[in-house]
Amino acid sequence: MSRSFLPFLGMLNRRTLRIKIMQSLFAYEQCKEAEYLLSQDYIDTFFQPDLNSMKVQDKSLLKGQRSTALQRFEKAFKGEAVPEATDPRVGQAVDESLEQYKKHTKKDFDFFRKNIVSDVEKISGYYHRLLNLIPALATIAAQDKKVKTSHFTDHPFVIALRNNEELRKETLRRGGSWDQRMDVVKSWWKDCVKTDAEVLKYLALETPDTEAGKGFMKHLIRKVILGETAINSFFEEDDLRWAEDHEIVKSLADKTLKSLDEDAKTIELQKLSLDWDEDKNFIEKLFAATTKLEPYYHELIASNTKNWEVDRLPLTDQIILLMAMAELTTFPNIPVKVTINEYIELAKQYSTPKSRQFINGILDVIAKELKATGRIKKSGRGLIDNK
Repeated sequence: MSRSFLPFLGMLNRRTLRIKIMQSLFAYEQCKEAEYLLSQDYIDTFFQPDLNSMKVQDKSLLKGQRSTALQRFEKAFKGEAVPEATDPRVGQAVDESLEQYKKHTKKDFDFFRKNIVSDVEKISGYYHRLLNLIPALATIAAQDKKVKTSHFTDHPFVIALRNNEELRKETLRRGGSWDQRMDVVKSWWKDCVKTDAEVLKYLALETPDTEAGKGFMKHLIRKVILGETAINSFFEEDDLRWAEDHEIVKSLADKTLKSLDEDAKTIELQKLSLDWDEDKNFIEKLFAATTKLEPYYHELIASNTKNWEVDRLPLTDQIILLMAMAELTTFPNIPVKVTINEYIELAKQYSTPKSRQFINGILDVIAKELKATGRIKKSGRGLIDNK
């Protein structure tokens, strides 16, 4: 992949967005499968004998109606033409089950589309919470009479964080203060920070220089707060996507530390995205485009997988391929090679070695076919590497 298109560490990038979209699409497809089964259950229940009725129930008739209704539902679900039902009850059961499916899947679609944006926005909250934790730990450290903690409590980074007006405003707006959780912070100071060998070594120095001070703070962030400790476990339990968000938050914190002006005791708060409106549009557009692909695109996958040993592609692989096709045909400003390379990377990270090999081979074939049929149209920046 061209170096110019590699993700920018410490800032929201399109690969992170693609991962979050993929995860939401996976959950959405699972919900659709569950709603499909519930619709079938609805038909089954519709034709169960009414035990409260005084009339004799014709079980054979009900069984036949149920079978017919399920067959009609299956055809209608696949988009096949279904003539009007001769039995009104059969028609009613099928219509109601289909309506139920559409209603619930629409609700799921809206939920997941909004939830991706919400999940991404939460990353800023975790970044601010991490920054707020550092002066909170320093406050607890100042109360500890058993260890000399002045190198920590008077650290320029701690002072800069406490005095940063932007961080204070963001904390008031989004939350992220530790004021109500100082008992937890106290336990972390005792069990995670105070027991760390590198921390104790720094605190014992007579007069630490600038490099020692920055090295200590970097270690505190990377190894103590975001390392294999109870503190990191706290964030992990609070954020289902912490595996991806962790690296972004860590890089944002690293950049904040690098921005420290020791003389002025100021820092520059980092932005998660250079253009959040554009990134949000990418999320919503790609999620919607992937879910609304025409049958042609599903058939394109099927026609290019029939010679493979895998009879049935894993759901993750299907989603990766569908997302790639949606991106290729929906975003004229993204070069074809960039899209293909990005989804190969997703396959490497989230699929089996066999799947990775398959996706690597099939995406080039699919892209050529989409270009040949005129479904891929690129312009502007999208023309780069598009030969």
